[in-house]
Amino acid sequence: MSTSSDPATPGTDEQPLPLAAPRDGLEAVEATVELSGGLVNPGDDGDSHRHSVDPQAALLKLGFRRFSFRMNRWKRLLQQINSLEPTLLSENDAGLKKRSLALRYRAMAGERLVTLLPEAYALVREAGRRSLSMRHYDVQMIGGISLYEGCIAEMQTGEGKTLTATLPLYLHSLAGKGAHLATVNDYLAKRDAEWMRPLFELLGVSVGIIQTPDDQGQRRKAYSAAITYGTAKEFGFDFLRDRLLLRAQNRLQTEMLGDGGSFSQSGDSVVMRGMHYCLVDEADSILIDEARTPLIIGSIEDNVRDQIVQTYRWAAAQAPQFVLDDHYYIDDETKRYELTARGRQKVRSLPKTDLVRTIGLVDLYEFTERAIKVHREFILNRQYVVRPGDNGVEEIVIVDEFTGRLAEGRKWRDGIHQAIEAKEQIEISVPTGQAARITIQDLFLRYPHLAGMTGTAASSAGELKKIYRTPVMRVPTNRPPKRQRLPDRVYGTADEKYAGIVREVVELHALGRPILIGTRSIDKSEILSRMLDEVGIAHEVLNANKVAEEAEIVGRAGLSGKVTVATNMAGRGTDIKLDAGVEQCGGMHVICTELHDAARIDRQLIGRCGRQGDRGSYRQYLSLDDDILKNGFGPDKSEKLKAKGLAIPGAVDRYAPLFRRAQAKVERKHFRDRMVLLHHEKERKKMQREIGQDPYLDTPD
Repeated sequence: MSTSSDPATPGTDEQPLPLAAPRDGLEAVEATVELSGGLVNPGDDGDSHRHSVDPQAALLKLGFRRFSFRMNRWKRLLQQINSLEPTLLSENDAGLKKRSLALRYRAMAGERLVTLLPEAYALVREAGRRSLSMRHYDVQMIGGISLYEGCIAEMQTGEGKTLTATLPLYLHSLAGKGAHLATVNDYLAKRDAEWMRPLFELLGVSVGIIQTPDDQGQRRKAYSAAITYGTAKEFGFDFLRDRLLLRAQNRLQTEMLGDGGSFSQSGDSVVMRGMHYCLVDEADSILIDEARTPLIIGSIEDNVRDQIVQTYRWAAAQAPQFVLDDHYYIDDETKRYELTARGRQKVRSLPKTDLVRTIGLVDLYEFTERAIKVHREFILNRQYVVRPGDNGVEEIVIVDEFTGRLAEGRKWRDGIHQAIEAKEQIEISVPTGQAARITIQDLFLRYPHLAGMTGTAASSAGELKKIYRTPVMRVPTNRPPKRQRLPDRVYGTADEKYAGIVREVVELHALGRPILIGTRSIDKSEILSRMLDEVGIAHEVLNANKVAEEAEIVGRAGLSGKVTVATNMAGRGTDIKLDAGVEQCGGMHVICTELHDAARIDRQLIGRCGRQGDRGSYRQYLSLDDDILKNGFGPDKSEKLKAKGLAIPGAVDRYAPLFRRAQAKVERKHFRDRMVLLHHEKERKKMQREIGQDPYLDTPD
């Protein structure tokens, strides 16, 4: 995945290739084996255990045999694809389009797509060579076959996920039921669709793009295209809006269940034509990280607006007065804030306006607990930003923890969003009820055919297989990676850590190497920016406040001597091209300033260096007051480590393993949360169906 400052010649994950593309890496596919939803190396059952009776070794061998069978079949398909290439090279553009049309007729007549796969993939490869000057590598063809068969393809940074995606999208589009590509934000959806459009148009295939501001007419037109690019969020909301519309018209019919449907041009008709095939880009981010966040369309309640607004403002104003353990406590398991007896007494004794007095005491306690939580945990330029809305009124916009980008259109539930608006003293949006709701898990399980691709799926292979029935397939790199990991650096405090980072930047900047510094939040990226200014290091900052300049900043990040400070925005969907000469001085260097809650997110940032066999290096910086220690070990142990950090000057690298253990604990907790959500959602839907309710539109109570 990549970006560029020049839309006419977009940066690519793939370099223009000669007709005889190298087959490097294809045989390495067989070095990876899928087993029980996870990934293992067949060498693990080696000669050292030959004489022992080991059930696990037997399972490994069984898994390897199954994988070898699948791989042998894929390689036979690849040979068929390659054998068609000389014939297609002699065809003119009109001939390619005619062949594509013939494939569509065969598919719509009922011929199985798998029998069309060799010719379809050969056509896409030739169309890519002609329209984009990019010919799919053999390993990309293997990845494309795995995506057709419902796998999650793990492809490293710079290995061409965008180009690989064209293969299964084209094949499934032939069925005439639409093929969707879901990605993490509008920017990537539009960029990738426009980038690949010439390839599809050469084959006579239409492409639609869903963007957040689009009206119903634009959405209907985009969904009527053979291939539609958009975000998971927009696909989900369009599904819910269509379902609400059909209920209102008393015609909730099978067209919403994915078997296709017809369109009319009236404004009150559905926009989607069914759910047939979806390819999820950055699959681990969407299918796992965002799985705990349901998509909800709200309905305005009948509460008295002024009373609610005044109570939010009153609670926000009083929240700083409440003291932990005296007026409230935090449940270690649920993280729920609870007022103590002294806290409730304080709520009753504080002065209130006439409208606030009419709120019931139990509700008032809840407003206060919510305001205290927001005061302590939700920080401006970390979890959210304040910016002017479309109507000129300031609004709260969530910063997505996993991507570093603004989560347009999303709001926190249970009054948290309104409590933050009260804290920032901006207009409070009217609290909403729930008109329609669907989880990410539910949304993608509705597709009869689902696949995904990402750079970091192996560690979550078991979860993806269990929930979505999508085994993970590791696609090898086309060239051997040369990325070097440098030893972790641990400091007692964040200030010492930032000072250490600046020293390393100064040292490497003098060598002319481009440097990318990754931070967890906007405020931390700006702290480092100020420190770099103080030592005279010219740099650029990429965070959610600079979405418009993203392509330009990323496009320059690989230049010799360039320093870029970025949030997670630079971790996914970006491909940084190195300037000529950078390779000789060591390539790009990535500095990770803090561990994220999931190791996969750290790997995404690290993947910005060492692209396509380039040289590169990275180093992890940590401090004993990092959030990961509090999230993993709890506040008590975290405070002890902070105190220890204050007492120990300089580097304390021996504590590095502690951070990985904390991260692993957080990952396990999030996994349990997702499993609990999945269980509750299944039970909720089961109960609603038993009483004749729609699980997406009705509430069970």
